[in-house]
Amino acid sequence: MRIAALYDIHGNLPALDAVLRDADAAGADRILIGGDVAYGPLVPDTLDRLMALGDRALWLRGNADRELLEFQALGHTRQPVAPEIQQALVWEAQRLGPHHWNWLRALPQQQRVEVTGLGATLFCHGSPRSDEEIITALTSPERLGRVLAGVNEQLVVCGHTHVQFDHSWPGRRIVNAGSVGLPYQAPGAYWALLGDRVELRRTAYDQRQAAALFRASGHPLCESFARALEQPVTAEDASRLFEQRALEQEQGKASQD
Repeated sequence: MRIAALYDIHGNLPALDAVLRDADAAGADRILIGGDVAYGPLVPDTLDRLMALGDRALWLRGNADRELLEFQALGHTRQPVAPEIQQALVWEAQRLGPHHWNWLRALPQQQRVEVTGLGATLFCHGSPRSDEEIITALTSPERLGRVLAGVNEQLVVCGHTHVQFDHSWPGRRIVNAGSVGLPYQAPGAYWALLGDRVELRRTAYDQRQAAALFRASGHPLCESFARALEQPVTAEDASRLFEQRALEQEQGKASQD
């Protein structure tokens, strides 16, 4: 079995369509949707496209999907978010139908799959511990050891930080599949193909067309999403920023304990 791991699509339907075509051409048997379909300009159409995959798809829920569900159920997220994100949640929630909400509610936090050639593989969004915990290529062996404590699988596939990497740690291998919809890397849609080996892939597509669709969507953050395609943050800058944030989160949690 070959699995195409698609993470952090963020309502970017043109990027998703391009990656699905490449996944088909590469002979992918299953499509693993690694969370964060939500928080983006074209979320309803993107969900419909993915739901149409039927039993071919394996799903898990990301932090953006969870926050949208929290907002729909409670009228707010459990953790405070910036006002502009609140506006985005309102806009997206108004455009989803009952079938979307029922689907999102049923999503698991993780998937465990036996991948031919790679063995038992754990798919999660942020980390095995949390959908918003940060792992980057800069994560120290000491912190990585804490993150992976109790994980039995030798291969862990994650997303969340929108930067691809393939990172080894004694007895473990951590792969970030990258972001299909909003990568912090050179232009393209990033994903991973897992079979007898791990292949980090990038698919080219018409990003100018996608940016135009974003701007025409009426999403409150449409301009920010479009600019993120046109002027992406570098992988190096994003990784440094995320790693600093992870350390601050860990220090804050330690002080609370």
